[in-house]
Amino acid sequence: MSDALLELRGVTRLFPVRGKPLRALDGVSLSVEPGDAYGIAGESGSGKSTLVRLALLLDRPTSGAVYFRGRDLATLDRAGRAEFRRSVQAVFQDATASLNPRQRVRDLVAEPLEAQRLGTRREIDRRVRDGVVEVGLPERALRSFPHQLSGGQRQRVAIARALAIEPSLVILDEPVSALDMSIRSQVLNLLLELKERHGLTYLLVAHDLALLRHVTDRIAVMYLGRVVEDGGTDDVFASPQHPYTEALLAAVPGSGVERSVVAGEVGPASALALPSGCRFHPRCPHAYERCPVDDPPLYPAGPGHVSACHLVEAGTKRGRLAAAP
Repeated sequence: MSDALLELRGVTRLFPVRGKPLRALDGVSLSVEPGDAYGIAGESGSGKSTLVRLALLLDRPTSGAVYFRGRDLATLDRAGRAEFRRSVQAVFQDATASLNPRQRVRDLVAEPLEAQRLGTRREIDRRVRDGVVEVGLPERALRSFPHQLSGGQRQRVAIARALAIEPSLVILDEPVSALDMSIRSQVLNLLLELKERHGLTYLLVAHDLALLRHVTDRIAVMYLGRVVEDGGTDDVFASPQHPYTEALLAAVPGSGVERSVVAGEVGPASALALPSGCRFHPRCPHAYERCPVDDPPLYPAGPGHVSACHLVEAGTKRGRLAAAP
């Protein structure tokens, strides 16, 4: 049995669009171990949001399965779902939308504790106060309504609320994309501090690889519903093994990756009419005759590192994608 906290095995999710199946996810497998800081990267349309919904039990796969602590989420009874929702918490992009504007911060953070009956009123008040202070807010913020706080402060409240019941896993979906750069750095540094202090396990979804560089241990890169590269964060940055990862990293200042020409962009039509073979080949500057024909699996690209690129299987040099054979 796997020791993974969260595991996706061959997960596919189809949505009917104009009478055609849109493959939001297509055979995705990944594994989040206890203590991991796992990043998911990719452009809009890559399947990241669908993956989050499946991981939070807000949707179910068309095929494949999602496991939490070795249990298939599709098989959970009412008690099992309640335990899952206590163990897994989420922080979303827009804290304003996820916080009840009629509740003060104290009540917002206390709500999951009260719903789970985790302590007396005095014990809950203490945990709420400690939690708010731990995420860098002053005690006086407990009396505030969300509209009285800045965007960064509201996101800190959302994090305090998610951590209040001491979950095993926190899933963060674009948690800082709506914040300005200075506040973004503060929130990301907070995640690092909480991971160090509590051994926090989190899955962080973002379209920006630069954001993931300093706050994750592993990165999975997604493209049109598939994982095209997965490996340790340092390894992926030092030695990208997929042309799409290369293109994303080329946009990161100081990455050291040369900019390559990538045509077009992902759109809804792309997922409705997937290219044959490698689905990235129409945009890939390294594509050769095999790419439109054969759909690449995830090839080993190093210890704990895989890439869905035929150049890897053909013997691409580590550290730089080779020219096509």
